[in-house]
Amino acid sequence: MAALGVFDTANLNSGQKLAMKYFAVALPLFGAQILFGLLAGLQYLIPDFLFQVLDFSVNRTVHLNAMIVWMLYGFIGGVYWMLEDEAQHPVVGLWLGKLIFWILTIAVAIVVLVYLLIQIGPAEMSTIWFIMEGREYIEAPRWADIGIVVSVLVFFFNVAATFSKGRYTGIGGVLVLDLLALFGIYLAGMFYTPNISVDQFWWWWVIHLWVEATWEVLVGCIMAYMLIQTLGVRRKIVETWLYIEVALMFGSGILGLGHHYFWIGTPQYWLTIGGFFSALEPIPLVAMVVHAVFDSGVHKLRNSNHPALAWTIGQAAGNFFGAGVWGFMHTLPQINLYTHGTQWTASHGHLAFFGAYSTAVIAFFYLAAQKSRGNVWMSGNIVGGWKWKWSMAFLWIGMIGMTMALLIAGYEQSQIERAVGGSTWMAYFEAQSHPWFMQAMTWRQISGYIFGLGYILLVWDLLTIGKRETRSVSELHAEQPQPA
Repeated sequence: MAALGVFDTANLNSGQKLAMKYFAVALPLFGAQILFGLLAGLQYLIPDFLFQVLDFSVNRTVHLNAMIVWMLYGFIGGVYWMLEDEAQHPVVGLWLGKLIFWILTIAVAIVVLVYLLIQIGPAEMSTIWFIMEGREYIEAPRWADIGIVVSVLVFFFNVAATFSKGRYTGIGGVLVLDLLALFGIYLAGMFYTPNISVDQFWWWWVIHLWVEATWEVLVGCIMAYMLIQTLGVRRKIVETWLYIEVALMFGSGILGLGHHYFWIGTPQYWLTIGGFFSALEPIPLVAMVVHAVFDSGVHKLRNSNHPALAWTIGQAAGNFFGAGVWGFMHTLPQINLYTHGTQWTASHGHLAFFGAYSTAVIAFFYLAAQKSRGNVWMSGNIVGGWKWKWSMAFLWIGMIGMTMALLIAGYEQSQIERAVGGSTWMAYFEAQSHPWFMQAMTWRQISGYIFGLGYILLVWDLLTIGKRETRSVSELHAEQPQPA
């Protein structure tokens, strides 16, 4: 064990060392997501900005894909971080996991360079294979799609083989089953059909079930581990809620997919199915965190890592409001008829992705920072603790500001463009140039700058937290009263 405050990967097991590599890529990709989001937001206000150099379509593509990839890196890193602790066994096939990490990272770098330098191609299969597929949110070229599937399969092998040779836990069982779905559902976005309704039907399996269902369960697994590590929560509590999450995903998550089928030419019964089942998915994760916090009351909420716990609690709130409340606000078909395709959707998307997923990955960043510095004290009165608090404040203030600004813009669009104008092209352009819309997008941009400031503080804090601290986690545990 290295000296307190000194960064040393010798403090980590083999799976955690691999996890640190994923975290090291995820953090700058998070920054890239913010940068290209700010550029795209600025182009709403100044349409000629970087015209034919970095057009809005390119900035938006990189913004969205960077978001998906950095979160995926964070999730994979989180699983490798907990794997040996949960299974009580070294990672099986670790060399293969290391190899896939480098292959995947090089592939991501090539795809981003193609997006930025080539951008578009002719309407031929060569474009689909080597430039981009042109399908929103999953624009990656076909060779990269295949690479993602292979990477997830190797990841699945590492996890399943390790648990099969080591200790079985409820978290491990749910995780292995979920990784099968993570591989399988992505395949639904790798083929085309000549019928646009059928094509969109399967496209939504990736956008909704891959991201909103398998990711949701994956986050549930790593958050369960996080609660055990930070609060000493009883395993049976978090695993019970994990089982409920899986049951609810199969019972309502798949049917909740129907809220994407309202206007793509599918049968009318999807209006009822999608409207009813859409808002139930985040409930178990929120309940798991709330139950865990109440359970930890016997320890007077003592924990060894305040930043990780704060981001964990933030994940519960963000998931509930972003995915649950903001999602349900416009998933009923009677409402969605007016809000579909407006900034109302972007408002939900920003808060849901940040609240449900980004927060969980950031919590793991702090767990990794603590152990990398020799299990340094990261509880109350940590030296330099203001940085994590202010970074969290700026990130949340910026996100809430963007969410509310986009909600106002979406409300204006749904009224002027849809309810009054009747969804014509003239109504669309009138809504886009309305003062309320422009004011909302200006505030969205300002909030984005605040969010970017929070990211800079976050990076600074992760690189320095615990560096000057001389206390260890063991001192916190020594303070805890012993059971009678």
